[in-house]
Amino acid sequence: MEQLAFFPERGMSRGIPEGLIEYLPALIGAQAGRQLMAALVDAAPWKQKIQQMYDRQVITPRLSAWYADAQTYDYTSLRRSSPNPWTPELLELRSLVESITRTRFNSVLLNYYRDGNDSVAWHSDNERILGSHPTIASVSLGQVRSFDFRAKADHRRKYAVRLEHGSLLVMKGDLQAHWEHRIAKSARPMRPRLNLTFRTVNEPQKP
Repeated sequence: MEQLAFFPERGMSRGIPEGLIEYLPALIGAQAGRQLMAALVDAAPWKQKIQQMYDRQVITPRLSAWYADAQTYDYTSLRRSSPNPWTPELLELRSLVESITRTRFNSVLLNYYRDGNDSVAWHSDNERILGSHPTIASVSLGQVRSFDFRAKADHRRKYAVRLEHGSLLVMKGDLQAHWEHRIAKSARPMRPRLNLTFRTVNEPQKP
C-alpha cells in the first residue's frame, strides 16, 4: 500500500508557486462540520463508479454523489444526465463558498473516503466542459488527508497541503492545465473523510 508520500505535519509544503491554490483552514467550525458531514453521509445516494484503466475496468476506491442545477451536463461522461437536486445544506454551503471565491458554481461532487484504503489517483480536472482555467472549490470534512500535487512536466516538482476538517481549498489558474493532484492511500489508520468539490460545468461547444 502506498504511503502518503510527502505529508506535511502542519500546514503545507514551502515554496508552492503563486496563483495555483488558496487555502482557508477554518471555513466551517468543528462542531458544525461534524453535523454537516453526518447529515450528508446519511442522506447522499452514494455510488461507486467503474472506470476504464488502460486495458481493464476498475471500481473507484471511494463513494461519490453528484448534485447540480437542473439540466446540467455531467462532466464525467460529457452527456446530459439527471443530477441529484440540491439539498438545503448544500445550497447553504454553496452560497458561503461562492461569497468567498466570488465564483458561481452550478454543481458539486461529493466524494466519501471511508478509510485509508480509499483514494483518488493522480489526475487533472481538465475536461473541456470545465473550461481552460477552471476555479474549483474543495471543502473537506472529517479525517485530515494530504492533497498532493506535482508538475506534469517534472514529477520532482511536488507539493502537499494538509486538508483539515472544515477547510476550503481553491484550485485555480494553471493548476489543471500543468499540474496533477491526488489523495493517496495510506497504511496509517484513517477515519472517514467527506470532500465536496464545487465546479462550474459549461455546455459543450458544438463542432
